[in-house]
Amino acid sequence: MTITSDNSRTYGYEDLPRLMGLMTGDEKHGPAATSTLDVLWVLYDRVLRVTPERRQDPSRDRFLLSKGHGPMAYYAVLAAKGFVPVEWLPGFGSYDSPLGHHPDRVRVPGAEIGSGSLGHGLPIAVGSALGLRAQGLHDPAIWVLIGDAELDEGSNHEAIAFAGPAGLERLHTVVVDNSSASHALPGGIAARFEAAGWSAVTVDGRDQEALYAACTAPHPGRPHVVVARVEPKST
Repeated sequence: MTITSDNSRTYGYEDLPRLMGLMTGDEKHGPAATSTLDVLWVLYDRVLRVTPERRQDPSRDRFLLSKGHGPMAYYAVLAAKGFVPVEWLPGFGSYDSPLGHHPDRVRVPGAEIGSGSLGHGLPIAVGSALGLRAQGLHDPAIWVLIGDAELDEGSNHEAIAFAGPAGLERLHTVVVDNSSASHALPGGIAARFEAAGWSAVTVDGRDQEALYAACTAPHPGRPHVVVARVEPKST
């Protein structure tokens, strides 16, 4: 496993609970954040081609956190990977802290979008993939993490329906499925994407090897979705 350094200290997956524990407050949405922890770690540790030094590089991979409620896990991973100082974590959510209850792209190094409102991340990711393709940048991958409840939003339905026929091969979505959607049929998330021309894999959202295999599965000519199932009692 690759670990990175923040000044003289290195951090691994086992350090994330302690880093999350540095963040306190009434609106930390701990369960929502914890459900994303393994996905975020696999992406930043083994999949995404982005580092603190390359966060402005046009050829970098882009990660968009659409599931903006409870960004504690996101901030912990960004701190572990050296994007933000660990010293920022205890100030989470305070008046003068850059680490707000929803990520702010102009205040959080490494954050690609400001998020929190449900249903925005995937449409932005579709636009980003189209924009990169129009610029002739075919190597960067776009990754967006959404919650299953976001699939109740019409904006996501339109994004899913567009991306498949558009052949947005560099677009990747991870849906953290903790059975919180109001209208989705149980077990039907992958089928919904597949019907729109996506490649889809469903895995245990806490099995890091399965997540890595799913995230790196080939999907020529099609966008790709990983449905990460997380038991409700664990979130």
